[in-house]
Amino acid sequence: MFKWRTTVLGLSLSAVMGAGSASAAPIPTLLSPGSLTIGTDPTYPPFIFLKGKTLSGFEVEVMNEVARRLDLKPVWKYQPFDNLLIGLGQKRFDIVVGSHGITPERLKAVDFSSPDYCSGGVILSPANGPKTVADLKGKTVVVQVGTTYFQRLRDVPGVGEIKTLPSDPAALQNLLAGRSDAFVTDRFVALTAQQKNPAAKLQIGSMLFQEKIGFAIGKGNTAVKTAVDAALAAMQQDGTYNKISQKYFKTDVRCK
Repeated sequence: MFKWRTTVLGLSLSAVMGAGSASAAPIPTLLSPGSLTIGTDPTYPPFIFLKGKTLSGFEVEVMNEVARRLDLKPVWKYQPFDNLLIGLGQKRFDIVVGSHGITPERLKAVDFSSPDYCSGGVILSPANGPKTVADLKGKTVVVQVGTTYFQRLRDVPGVGEIKTLPSDPAALQNLLAGRSDAFVTDRFVALTAQQKNPAAKLQIGSMLFQEKIGFAIGKGNTAVKTAVDAALAAMQQDGTYNKISQKYFKTDVRCK
């Protein structure tokens, strides 16, 4: 929740969407007029990280473009991840960029933008290996122990054997060595493994479950949410989002 003041910053819809409309989309004055104060923890590559002293990453580029379209200066402030949503509630930030999954529990405390990307548990396998949940019947599947992927996989009927290993790299090596038929892991772990092991010709199959990721916004701050959502939608429509996504992932990571 934000400190609302009596003045407003008027933004034309054309500033958000690009060009063509003269309709006004007013947004309340932010913590600092003309600026968008953004909380983040720059320790999650390739989404948010420091390249030397420069803040970089997929979500950083997306949010900087959102701010540009809103005619606002992005002001980034660093906090440990566990403090980000607390700081948002204490009105230290206008918005938080932290690859937060949109969950019912978090929605009790904060609002979220429309998802800026989607992740989730996927099936990774060699060429001609299992691609769908049905394909896992009777197969040996490796997974990192203690993860949500392990918990979800236990609920899939018909899986032949579930192997648990202490880390994603260990599970991937198990798959590459042919000691398992498939590896269930995070979508972006799978994408990275596919890109770094071209000779293995790994394929990414079905998503067992999806997790939507969004920017956290103060509870009830519908004006900021509306403006950010409009900018995100415009970026997805005009190809800007896809360009940033291809730069980091060589695929479009929006929710579909």
